[in-house]
Amino acid sequence: MSESRLKQLQDAGVSIWLDDLSRSRISQLPALIEDGVTGVTTNPTIFAAAFKDMSVYGDLLDQVKGQPTADVIRALMSADVRDACRVFAPVFESTNGYDGRVSIEVEPGLAHDAQATIAQAAELAAQVGEPNVLIKIPATIEGLAAVRATIAAGISVNVTLIFSLERYRGVMDAYLNGLDDALAAGRDISKIHSVASFFVSRVDTEVDKRLAAIGTPEALALAGKAAVANARAAFGEYLSVFESARFRALQAQGANEQRPLWASTGTKNPDYPDTIYVADLVASPCVNTMPEATLQAFADHGQVVGDTITPEIMSARAVLGELSTVGLDYSAVTNFLETDGVAKFEASWNDLVLAVEGALS
Repeated sequence: MSESRLKQLQDAGVSIWLDDLSRSRISQLPALIEDGVTGVTTNPTIFAAAFKDMSVYGDLLDQVKGQPTADVIRALMSADVRDACRVFAPVFESTNGYDGRVSIEVEPGLAHDAQATIAQAAELAAQVGEPNVLIKIPATIEGLAAVRATIAAGISVNVTLIFSLERYRGVMDAYLNGLDDALAAGRDISKIHSVASFFVSRVDTEVDKRLAAIGTPEALALAGKAAVANARAAFGEYLSVFESARFRALQAQGANEQRPLWASTGTKNPDYPDTIYVADLVASPCVNTMPEATLQAFADHGQVVGDTITPEIMSARAVLGELSTVGLDYSAVTNFLETDGVAKFEASWNDLVLAVEGALS
């Protein structure tokens, strides 16, 4: 990999995280850190792929045989995340907790059960047992309550599956409310960190399909514009909240900003540049979590031309307005994507169950 392009991205204020983890991947992490990777994200789909090869989990499987399958899965995931956290510990320490983070997600079947999510978030944090773990909680309505309670408990959180600006505002509010609750409980809020994972490429996939169905020249001219516009508009929401008097008061007591994280940044449409969801979403203090192919593509030919978000916030909002003008119901799109996202992770969880049960049989 070329270090220079990734270094330019870092210098522009973007933290580079890898959207992948497996037992075999852990040994590769030091080299990736040398190339500029400063964190890792996981989800049920990533672990479903990792668990297709259960041969590398032999010793761990022997330790957990006889336990319920869901408990075995959490033990295996936690072991991988724990090992990755330890590899990233020097990054975590040198950046005072800003980077060096590894995420692990609660079971997707709990997405609409706040109390069960709160309980499992605490369980996963304890099971991993490393200070640089982030617990991923989906940004469903019920998930917002779980985010607040988990932050209040002093556990750092990656809020995932965010698609709409309205829900993003709710995510940021849940974070700030959680910090208020943590302060009231006497916690050191300087140790609490959070990122808000705004999904990108999936937006273009769904919006482009609906624009094609509308079929007018005006609609077709908007193809490939919605995802970046949505993320840029989200950054505008981020600025309004974390430059507010409310956050400044919390910051004076040690609070950290909840950073925007761009997820689903692999390009799904081959007609679009393979680095579009990286190059067009550069601003400080963002995180971009990339699948390996996107990371390699950007290292090879990505272009960093400075901040590509902040100067475009107003035009991004205009693009979202144009979608409505041509007859596209954007709220219907984001509602669908949230529901579909949870369903896809549930399907991946079922694949995990089958893989583990097969290994244990």
